[in-house]
Amino acid sequence: MTKRNNMDKIPLVYSVSRFGLWLWLKIWNRYRTIGAENVPLEGGVIVASNHASYLDPPLVGCELTRRYVRFLARNTLFKNRLGQWWARNVGVVFIDRNRGDIAAFKAALGLLKEGGLLCLFPEGTRTLDGNLQPAKGGVGFLIMKANVPVVPAYIEGNFSAFPKGAKLIKPSKIIVRYGKPILPEEFHGLGTDKEAYNKAAELVMARITELKNR
Repeated sequence: MTKRNNMDKIPLVYSVSRFGLWLWLKIWNRYRTIGAENVPLEGGVIVASNHASYLDPPLVGCELTRRYVRFLARNTLFKNRLGQWWARNVGVVFIDRNRGDIAAFKAALGLLKEGGLLCLFPEGTRTLDGNLQPAKGGVGFLIMKANVPVVPAYIEGNFSAFPKGAKLIKPSKIIVRYGKPILPEEFHGLGTDKEAYNKAAELVMARITELKNR
């Protein structure tokens, strides 16, 4: 039986931050979403999105008001104490890319097993040209081990608004599309070896590509 993520489990810092970011994105980037109903309201879920901007985490999570959306982020992303405090209090799961952080993987897997929602960016890093990149195999490993639905998402306009290296956020229109969940049964047929993990990651990227091409 899955556990429901009730609103009373969402930290106050997260709720306030989500609303403030949502309001700002609505005004500045004419932010809207399509297909948010495809994200299950309860149970373990992975939302897998393309990655072109630092804006991507709030873009994916702001409209999902009935879920507590958690994110994986490298441990060097927040350099000052205030940023680190904020990240911890909104529930960021930190990962050390330099040594393959087993603790972060276990935390992410435990979160999903307990019925949480985790947002992943399969490409691993932000694109430099706006095009989709190949998925990292480690994402497929987590997906296969978690055995939960995976909702593909595609963010349109994020690269135009705030690409890697930019100093200012442009008022470009941004739309987030959520696709139909990829159910665990679709991953089961891929096998259980290392190649299956790569295929799982590729399947997710293929669904993200479909959303981009619509």
